[in-house]
Amino acid sequence: MSVRDGFYAGWRGLEYEASPDDEMVRLYTGVPAEGFEEVAPGRHVRVVAADEIEHLSYVVTMCTWRDEPFQVLGEHETWLRVEYAGQDAEVAERLGLDTFDLGVYQAWAPRAEVRGLREERF
Repeated sequence: MSVRDGFYAGWRGLEYEASPDDEMVRLYTGVPAEGFEEVAPGRHVRVVAADEIEHLSYVVTMCTWRDEPFQVLGEHETWLRVEYAGQDAEVAERLGLDTFDLGVYQAWAPRAEVRGLREERF
């Protein structure tokens, strides 16, 4: 399962990374597609009217690591960048998490130790 974090939109039966902007939505794909303009190597964009979008959701990847809830922010090789989704600073300290910001705790977790990878949509 790949890690997703951000807006995703359905358009013409496919799902794309998306960036909503008022009445328009920018759709992104990593491969050339009809009507998409290459804006960087491996990055193509098409702007469509918001009323053409079949669905628009914010997608996050969640998991359990060391018996605690985490959001997965990214991945690199066999590691996942995770952010503690609980509210207990003592738990974060006990787990040895890095303080990223006030009340925000992160770490690199070995993918093999992570359980229950799942997507949640908002």
